[in-house]
Order: sequence, then structure tokens, then C-alpha cells
Amino acid sequence: MVRSGGSGGGTGRGGKGGVAEARRPEVRLPPLVAFEGGGLEPDGDYDGLRFDAVDLADASGPGARFMDCALDGCALDRTDLVRARFIDSVLTGVRGVGTDLAEVSLRDVEIVDARLGGVQMHGAVLERVLVRGGKIDYLNLRKARLKDVVFEGCVLSEPDFGGAQLARVEFRDCVLKRADFSAVRMEAVDLRTVAELDIARGVERLAGAVISPSQLMELAPAFAAQIGVRVEA
Repeated sequence: MVRSGGSGGGTGRGGKGGVAEARRPEVRLPPLVAFEGGGLEPDGDYDGLRFDAVDLADASGPGARFMDCALDGCALDRTDLVRARFIDSVLTGVRGVGTDLAEVSLRDVEIVDARLGGVQMHGAVLERVLVRGGKIDYLNLRKARLKDVVFEGCVLSEPDFGGAQLARVEFRDCVLKRADFSAVRMEAVDLRTVAELDIARGVERLAGAVISPSQLMELAPAFAAQIGVRVEA
């Protein structure tokens, strides 16, 4: 396990110092209609709807499509949304444990102040996604593809990025606890402003990431161990 404190510097926006900046989503929702259904349907089509504090616990909607939707304060405990698609949508204050979002597709999506645990997102595809605030425990992103994704001011506890592909991904003012980067592939991943960087596995897979000078000092023993260098006074 490798822990690194946040950097006092490196507060500039990504894109400076040769770091490619993630493109953030620009979601502009149209006037929405309240969702009045009793639950979700497999391969359901949801367009221009507002889910306001809807209890979707144990709902089953694999393959569902959400376009121009807002989910506010919804319960997602054990909700089955395998291979669902979210496009130009905003999820605010969603909460739940055991939500199944395996192979989900998120494009131009904002997730704000989520409180989730044990979320399955292995094999997911995320493009132009903002995750701001909130706390997500045991996030499974194994073999997922993330492009233009920003994690901002959130806490990720034991996230699993094993075998994932990360391109233009920013972790801004986040806490990463016991992150697993095993077999990950990174391109222009900005970790410089992570408040707490705690890497459980995969420190050797940080090629393609950008870290701050203070993070380098904290991670130096782990880097040395990877190449067989022993450091002694």
C-alpha cells in the first residue's frame, strides 16, 4: 500500500505543463416531464424525464436508455441497470448499495453528491463524465474505458481500476483510499491535486499519469522497490 498526501501546488487546470485537459460534459436539460411509472423495464426508453426521489431499489432495467433525464435523490439499492445507457443526463444525490451498472455507457453525464457502495461498473464506457462530491465505496471499474472523465471533490474508497483504460482523466481535490491500479493503462491522467493518494496495488502502472513533486517524494520508496533499488541511510 502506498499513501501520498496532497500537493500544495499543482492547482492549475489540466492542460498546463503539457497535460491534456479532460473535456467536461455540458449538460443542458430541456423542460422535463415527471416520471410516473411504477418501475423500470428491460430495454426501456426514457427520454426527457425527471425521476424525483423515486425508489428504484430492486428495479430491473437492463439495457434501458436514459436521454435528457434527471435523477434526483433516487434510491438505487440493488438496481439492475446492466448495459444501460445514460446520455446528456444528470444524477444528483442518488444513493444505494449493490447497484449493478456493469457494461453501462455514460456519455455527457454529471453525477453529483452520490452516496453509493459496492457499485458494479466493470466493462463500462465513460466519456465526458463529471463525478462531483459525494462518496462511493468499492467502485468496480475493472476493464472499463474512461475518456474525458473528471472526479472532483469526491471520496473513492477502495476503487478498482484493474485492467481499465484511462485517457484524459482528472482527479481533482479527491480522496483515493486503497486504489487498485493493477494492469491499468493511463494516458494524460492528472493526479496532482489528489488530497489523499493511497495506492494499494499497481503503483508500477502509473506510466501516463502526472503527479506533483511532493507526491513523487512520497511514492519514491514504492518506485524504488519496483526496480529493485534498496534505500538505506
